[in-house]
Amino acid sequence: MNIGQAAEASGVSQRMIRHYEKIGLIPPAPRRDSGYRDYSDADVHRLRFIANARDLGFPIEEIATLLDLWNNRDRSSAEVKALAIARADALKRKAAAIEAMRRTLEDLARRCHGDGRPDCPILETLAGE
Repeated sequence: MNIGQAAEASGVSQRMIRHYEKIGLIPPAPRRDSGYRDYSDADVHRLRFIANARDLGFPIEEIATLLDLWNNRDRSSAEVKALAIARADALKRKAAAIEAMRRTLEDLARRCHGDGRPDCPILETLAGE
């Protein structure tokens, strides 16, 4: 199938497919006589794996590791579990940081009069005053 069909079947954009090829997450697709890339069902399956891993917040480097583990039938599931737990912990820390930012913004907004006066605690805080 061509890149457009692979993109549609996998849910990964053509641009990202080319990028994943360039950085080695997927092997370069063979070319047809016409010069178009020719993707297999296995390529689409790999692209779906990558998309699912991205949706779970895994960075590219960890996705490469997960792909290696996925293809290695001698691997232990403990390796995969450790990666998942580490990613969940990182997401928990990120969620806590985002929650703290949200609370700060809400507090600043409550303290701002929001009227015609020029003084604004939001801008003062951003300016470090």
